[in-house]
Formats: sequence, structure tokens, C-alpha cells
Amino acid sequence: VQLQASGGGLVQAGGSLRLSCVASGSIVLINSMGWYRQAPGKQRELVAKSSRDGSTTSGDAVKGRFTISRDNAKNTVYLQMNSLQPGDTATYYCTADLWTYTTGSRLQTYWGQGTLVTVSS
Repeated sequence: VQLQASGGGLVQAGGSLRLSCVASGSIVLINSMGWYRQAPGKQRELVAKSSRDGSTTSGDAVKGRFTISRDNAKNTVYLQMNSLQPGDTATYYCTADLWTYTTGSRLQTYWGQGTLVTVSS
């Protein structure tokens, strides 16, 4: 299973970016998909997460500015980031909890390689 994230880059404060993450491989079913971020010298933190039933959870720091969505048919999750601030600068990691053909009934968590978002003031 691979998670391929894209869409990061450099943006000025107040700008927007849209991240995408596609899951591929021997996937039976994806339960939840989401995004975490880690800034230099800080712990990894939840940005937003989306369950298969459509329910979502967002970190307090991004509520009202970031929106998570997913396309189950494409095994893809998106993160629309608006009103970006320098404090949003971090590497953003895609994650998915899913079942594969080799793990059977055991739910496993996979992580993407990360995409860097830099917000200039």
C-alpha cells in the first residue's frame, strides 16, 4: 500500500493551497483518511480526519480555515487550506486506516511521505 501526497508548496500568508493524497495497492477498504502535520521542533499534530461515513474531525488550530474531503471511489483525500498563516508551515502527512488483502480483518495504519507547506509572512 502506498499513499502519495501532492500539492504542497510556498504561499504567502492569506493564500490557499489544496493537498491531495491517493492510496493505492492491495486495498480492500479504507476506513478513515486524514492529514497530520509536523513543524520543525514540534510534535506531529492532527490537522483533519475523515471517516468513511463522512464524519470529520479537525484540529483546533485549523477549524474554520481548512476543509477535508474525500472521494471513496478514487481512494483519495483532499485538504483545502484557506487563510494560511506562517504558523501553518509544516510537513503535511497523509494517513489512512484500511484493510488489505494480506491483513484480512486487521485494520492497519499507513502514512505517506509528507509534503512541505511553507507560508511566508
